[in-house]
Amino acid sequence: MVTLRRLLLAIPALLLTFGGVTHLSAFHLASDAVAASNLPPFFGNSLKALWVMDSCGMFVLAAVCVVLVVRQQAASRAVIALLSLLPLSTAALLYMFIGVDFFAGHLLVAAGASLVAAALAD
Repeated sequence: MVTLRRLLLAIPALLLTFGGVTHLSAFHLASDAVAASNLPPFFGNSLKALWVMDSCGMFVLAAVCVVLVVRQQAASRAVIALLSLLPLSTAALLYMFIGVDFFAGHLLVAAGASLVAAALAD
């Protein structure tokens, strides 16, 4: 039987996987922008590394959520609540630097909110 907590953990798994795939698929655009810029190589390469790291982070957190769907006892409520800080803090930074019109921030808030709700669910 699907429990509410399992559903609330599956939602961020799906959202973060979608976000990671979407973000990674746009890497060529970031790479082209770096190539066309006058950024020093260190900063251009750092941007590209950070771009891929962000996608990898979403994939890893999505995998953690999948593990928790299968084995809810693998993490305490406190750990699940702490995991929510990853997408929520990233969303806050996106809102701060890019603005609220960028869809990725909303996707990350939804993933983080679902993790918070999973931590609170019975």
